[in-house]
Amino acid sequence: MITAPSVYDRMCWPPGQLEFALATGEHRRELSAYLGQSEYEILARLARQAATARPRPNSPTLYLLPGILGSQLGIPRAAGEPPDLLWLDPDDIVNGRLTELHPKHASALRPMGAVAYNYLALKLRLAAAGFTTVLYDYDWRQDILASGRALADRLNADAAQYLVLIGHSMGGLLARAALQHCDAAQSTRIRQVIGIGAPHPGSMAAVQTLRATYPVVCRLAAMDREHDAQLLTMNVFRYFSSLYQMLPAHGAGLDLFDASQWPLAGATPDPDLLHSARSFCSQLAPGDDRFCSIIGTGQRTVTGVERHEDQFRYQITSAGDGTVASARATLPGATVYSLRCEHSELPRSPTVAAALVDLLRSGRTRRLTAGAIERTGYVVYLTDAVLRNELDRKLDWHALSVGERRRYLDYLNAPPAGYRSPRRRVSMSAMVNASSATVQKL
Repeated sequence: MITAPSVYDRMCWPPGQLEFALATGEHRRELSAYLGQSEYEILARLARQAATARPRPNSPTLYLLPGILGSQLGIPRAAGEPPDLLWLDPDDIVNGRLTELHPKHASALRPMGAVAYNYLALKLRLAAAGFTTVLYDYDWRQDILASGRALADRLNADAAQYLVLIGHSMGGLLARAALQHCDAAQSTRIRQVIGIGAPHPGSMAAVQTLRATYPVVCRLAAMDREHDAQLLTMNVFRYFSSLYQMLPAHGAGLDLFDASQWPLAGATPDPDLLHSARSFCSQLAPGDDRFCSIIGTGQRTVTGVERHEDQFRYQITSAGDGTVASARATLPGATVYSLRCEHSELPRSPTVAAALVDLLRSGRTRRLTAGAIERTGYVVYLTDAVLRNELDRKLDWHALSVGERRRYLDYLNAPPAGYRSPRRRVSMSAMVNASSATVQKL
C-alpha cells in the first residue's frame, strides 16, 4: 500500500546526493531536522573532509556491508517523486505497515541505500583517509547465500585491482558468503575481510527475535498502533531466511535448528526455515590470514539460552556488545581486536574507524586491544515471560518531540532494565523462578 510521501520518504536521496549536500551546506535546515543538529554537524564536517581528500595511490576499493536492518527498503514511485520508504519510516511503523516487510512483498521492495545514521560516518571517515568506499545496500530479509552471490557478481564487475570487504554484524556473514562464490582469480583480489561485531557462529539475538522478546522488535511494536511484538514476529520476522541463518550453530546447549527444542507457548519459528538453515555456516568461506574480527565487549548481552518448562531462559552477562557475545564475534584463523563498545555504535565509533585505517594501511593497529576480552561480570537470568512483561508497552509516537523521537530510534537496541539487575546473591531456587529475573554474582 503506497501512501502519500512522508518526511522520511523525501529524505531518501540517490547515492552520493546526501554526502554532496552535507559537504556544500545545501538543505542545511532540512538535514539538521532530519539527522539532529549534533549529528548533522559531525556528518557535514566529515563530508567536507572526504570531498577534499586525496585518493591513496594503489589503494583497494572498500565495500562496507551493513548488518540486518541496516539498508533502507522501499517501493519506487513515479519518476520525479520520492520513493515510498518502508524501512525505516516511523510514520509507516506507527500505521502498522511493518507487515509489508513479509517476504511475499519481495518483488515490490527495493534496497534504497544504507541507513545513514548507522553507516554514513564510517564511510566518510574512510573516504577522508583516501580510500574509495562503496556503501553497499541489499535486502537483509533474504537468504544470505543468495545475497552473497549477488555481491560476488558486483565485485567481479568492479574494475579495481584490489578489494577489501568490511562487514558489520550480518554484513560479516555476507562477506564470507560472497567470498565463497568468488572464483580463484577473483578471490585473490580480495586482500582483507574485516568483521565488525560479526556473529560468525550466530547470535542469541536471532533466538530472541523469533521469540518476540528482542528489544528492537518490542520497541518497534511499541510504536505500532495495530500490532504487538508477537503478531509482528509471527506475521513478519518469522519469515526472514537471514534470521534463521544467524541462529547459534553450536555452543547454545540446545539444537536450535530442531523445532521440537523450542517452546510451544508464544512466538515459534518456522520448522522448514529452521531445517534449511542448519548447514548455513558450512557454506561460508572459512577464516584465513586475510580475516580480522573487531568485537565489542563490556555490554549487557544475552550469552546463553536454556529451556525451562515452556519458555526459554536467557543468561545475560557483560561478555559481548549487547547483541553478539564476544565468543561469537570471532572466527578461527582471524586476527582479533576488541574494545568496549555497543553493537550498533561499533560502525559509528571514531576509534573503530581509525583502527580500520591502520589495518588497511599496515595490517595492524594499536588503537584496540589485541585479542578477545570477555569480562563476564555478574550473571542475570531472564525468562521470555519476564522480558515480555518489561517490554510489552505502547508508545504515543506523535506525543514525542523531534528530539525524543530521534533518541528513541537511536536506542532501539538499548538493554532492558532487567539486564542490569542489582548485584546480589540469590538462591538456586530463585534462579529457576520463571516469573522473575534472577541474579548470580560471580
